Amino acid sequence: MTSKNLSENPIIGTLNEGSLHAALKTFFAEPGDQFEVPIDGFVADISRDTKQGKMLIEIQTSSFAAMRKKLTKLLDSHQIKVIFPVAKEILIVKPGVKPRKSPKKETTHTIFKELVSIPELLTHSNLSFDVVKVTVKKIKEYDPKIRRKRGGFRTINTELDAVHETQHFSGINDFMDLLPNNLPPVFTTAHVAANAKIPRSVAQQMVYCFRHAGSLIQVGNTKAGKEYRIAFEHEKAEK
Repeated sequence: MTSKNLSENPIIGTLNEGSLHAALKTFFAEPGDQFEVPIDGFVADISRDTKQGKMLIEIQTSSFAAMRKKLTKLLDSHQIKVIFPVAKEILIVKPGVKPRKSPKKETTHTIFKELVSIPELLTHSNLSFDVVKVTVKKIKEYDPKIRRKRGGFRTINTELDAVHETQHFSGINDFMDLLPNNLPPVFTTAHVAANAKIPRSVAQQMVYCFRHAGSLIQVGNTKAGKEYRIAFEHEKAEK
């Protein structure tokens, strides 16, 4: 998906949503969508009729643990797509100061810090994810109660500035594609981190998700760390 001017979309009524959540829902809305739809004791952000049937779309800008009960209850009877934004660029906005870029950046791998809350659901055929790369504005205000070493500012809002592209994951095999291709047959999280050029903590989150989803099998435990191999069914899926 290419960058899009946010002003092109109409404003949609949004209960008590945060700015980022509301803006993403507006951005991804399509004609005919229904919003804030009650379903089996839960509320879906968007309900959309597709050729394959009704799809529920959840905009999740924070913890996946918060939607665990909803997914567990609804997945057997509904297609659900989770839209998750990652900030490839963060603009810091303070009063009276020109906005500046934060050195912090998120990547597609950021989603694994949330997937660790629902790893066993990744194999469900009705669940898919869109990882959306965005630019956000962190709106700050001065707060004298905050310690000076933190700059004295706190974030009061996160606003969507631009949407750049969307990466779709229709199932566990799509997520498995994020493992680097040059892993040895038996590997540790250190191998994943080094070959994928990601922090080891992120590699550990990936491996945790894949192991609990049954995509990886632990085969050893050494001083270098736990050893894994790809499960046979996923080896076949890759061929």
